[in-house]
Amino acid sequence: MTEKQWNRIEGLTSFMQEGGVYTPLLLLQTYHELGLTDTELLLLLQLMGFKQAEGVDFPTPEQLAERMGKTTQEIGQLLRRLMKEGMLMIDEHRDPVSGMQYERYNWSGWMDQAVELYLSRARSGKQESASQAGTEEAPPVSEVNLYTLFEQEFGRPLSPMELDMISGWLDEDKFSDELIRFALKEAVFAGKLYFRYIDRILLEWGRNRITNVDEARSHTQRYRNGKG
Repeated sequence: MTEKQWNRIEGLTSFMQEGGVYTPLLLLQTYHELGLTDTELLLLLQLMGFKQAEGVDFPTPEQLAERMGKTTQEIGQLLRRLMKEGMLMIDEHRDPVSGMQYERYNWSGWMDQAVELYLSRARSGKQESASQAGTEEAPPVSEVNLYTLFEQEFGRPLSPMELDMISGWLDEDKFSDELIRFALKEAVFAGKLYFRYIDRILLEWGRNRITNVDEARSHTQRYRNGKG
């Protein structure tokens, strides 16, 4: 290899080290359990790259398609699924100087779900240790306060926002205590112990005018059997 070629390689290597993407390890450790495909993970990483390394908050589907070797239609489908699952959002902002409105991608939902999964794992580990240590049996679920039940399942105190969400289900959406408990149970069963997932369950039941656990159970069973 000539000196000129070697200098060129060193220059390119140095260039690659200057710009990069910071991704918390937890996101890479949990993405598969969260239901993300490798392609969806790569798309999220591309969005991070555009923002962190290039200062582009809202890359177009065409830009993303070119980077990933996909069609714009495929990119659109991936983006819609990520937003439907609460992993990705589009925030609207207004420039305080020019007054112009602009949009940018926000993947905090992905981070929130990864953290909730991590905490859920920690909770499971604590419960297993307590069981092995021969601690007293927990009271029946029906005897536990709804807010306390959520804290037990999540293995941590609830945040003010989460407390408000539960209050909203009860006071604004008029879901019964029993139905919310069943939605929490469904989330645990599905291995998706996230508030956004529970909210989507309740939203689906509300759309189908489901008002009690028996109706919710029947609806869920039909869905699992592929009958709509």
